[in-house]
Amino acid sequence: MMSFEMNDRKKIGLGLTGFGVFFSFLGVIFFFDKGLLAMGNILFFSGVTLTIGLKSSAQFFMKRSNFKGTVSFGVGFFFVIIGWPIIGMMLEAYGFVVLFSGFWPTLAVFLQRIPILGRLLQQPFIRSFFDRYRGKRVPV
Repeated sequence: MMSFEMNDRKKIGLGLTGFGVFFSFLGVIFFFDKGLLAMGNILFFSGVTLTIGLKSSAQFFMKRSNFKGTVSFGVGFFFVIIGWPIIGMMLEAYGFVVLFSGFWPTLAVFLQRIPILGRLLQQPFIRSFFDRYRGKRVPV
């Protein structure tokens, strides 16, 4: 099993990513405030870059399979900056789903292992949803 080394740069990156998600959430709560949304986008992007490294970030965002998500996220960020936050956030959400769709199964397994939340997610209906999403066949 490979261990995940947590150095100071990665800790700062995870903190920036968390603050980016928080500011984006606040921006949506406060009726799509473009200042909070822009700050959340900048913090999120810089946090991801610090966490996985500059070279890995460039390779991830410039990969041919991720090009549609990168362009959508970038155009959405541009729309947030020029003052069209609702359209921008819709484009960013689409880009986010396209970019990080490969991480959803890993996230699902992680969420199922959290003590209290895991019990809730082990309920038959929710478990069948996760199993279907992961590509496993669910007996009917």
